[in-house]
Amino acid sequence: MPANLPLTRHLANFVVSLDTSSLPPEVLEKARACLLNGYGMALGSHTTPFAPVARAAALAMDGRVDAGGATLLGDGRKTTMGGAALANSALFHGRAQEDTCGAAHLGAIMIPLLTAMIEARGWPVERLIPALVAGYEVGGLIESAYSARTTPSGLRASPLYGIMAAAAAAARLMDLSAERTAAAIANAASFAGGILQSFDDGTDEWRYQVGVAGRQGLIAAELARAGSVSAPHALEGRNGFVRAFARTDCDVDALAARLGRDWSMHRVTFKPYPVCAFNQTPVTAGLVLRERIAGRAIQAVRVRMNPFETGYAGMDSKGPFNSVSGTLMSIPFCIANTLINGVPSMAHMTTYTDARVNALIGETDLLADENVPRLSCVIETDLQDGSALVQEQRMTTADYSYGRDRVSELVRRIGTESGVPGAVYDSLENFVAHPDQGIGVVLVCFAALPSVVQE
Repeated sequence: MPANLPLTRHLANFVVSLDTSSLPPEVLEKARACLLNGYGMALGSHTTPFAPVARAAALAMDGRVDAGGATLLGDGRKTTMGGAALANSALFHGRAQEDTCGAAHLGAIMIPLLTAMIEARGWPVERLIPALVAGYEVGGLIESAYSARTTPSGLRASPLYGIMAAAAAAARLMDLSAERTAAAIANAASFAGGILQSFDDGTDEWRYQVGVAGRQGLIAAELARAGSVSAPHALEGRNGFVRAFARTDCDVDALAARLGRDWSMHRVTFKPYPVCAFNQTPVTAGLVLRERIAGRAIQAVRVRMNPFETGYAGMDSKGPFNSVSGTLMSIPFCIANTLINGVPSMAHMTTYTDARVNALIGETDLLADENVPRLSCVIETDLQDGSALVQEQRMTTADYSYGRDRVSELVRRIGTESGVPGAVYDSLENFVAHPDQGIGVVLVCFAALPSVVQE
């Protein structure tokens, strides 16, 4: 590429070059796994209470749009593309088992948005996967470079970087030129934000941040398509995104050199349990430890994790809890619940008065240990008989980077828990393998849910 290009233009040139026929096979396959996980987890989240709140807000703002609108998945009514992106993201985020790219949940932002755009505007479904990859690569690249700085300062990675992922994905779906795609990414950088306080307070704003990011990403792309004049140096400029949020310099050439070589798609991971991404390994370790304890009484538990994770909002909370937004973040709750009840279910995660769990929460401490790598943990357990057990669990993104077969097993297990007919997953998997069937296949899958409004 020519020297001295702004980063927005480097990103845009890469985005417009993406096509299903030219994507590396392993990247294409990972994108299909992301689609299956995204839709599958959204189906399994139909009993969670967050999407109805977002639907009500979307309908209040945008109204019903029966002709040319986008479906509120799991509901059946239609509204605007932006309204559907806002509401449906809350459904994709309902179990907190969406995919993770670094510290950001990009799939829960982009998949609902792209689905709504294809339905409402008839954009070619053949662009769905290239658009999805575009978003993971743009959002993932910036997240990987700067989330270690932005997250400890209280900024949540999903909306902060996800809005740029959404803008890039929307621009690719619209088939915008490189110039207009750069403008879309620049607009998104100007609209970015999102804080972590809701995790500390155990409230639900984080459930809706992903939908807001998707809606704002769509706005960024639509403004660019309409001809917005947008800052070319929105990322690396003196008052740009990187300096404003990460408080550091932006090495444009180094980041640009990673495009198409260091694929962010390879960093995307999936969650086997309905808890925070950082809590997946501790729960895994807790299940092993539970078998080793074999019912003996526990006196104290210490969980050692990397400081980046222990410093995340809500991780050290001991309650009292009154929402799943609090329990799924809390290491003391997740470990106590796992040691007492085994594999965590949504029923376990929303039970706040289990006396045995609450008693063990009080005896469970989270400790920062820089010798423990990220995505790993050490659980030290003192038993009342005087013995002690240590479970060290070292894991990397490779352990959670599932293929489509493993994702299928996961979403079907969740579907069984939440009452989704197996035939729905058959149809969904067929669509993921052959998207040229049309987005209507996905809509039929969600229309089969028992929670869909009958009018």
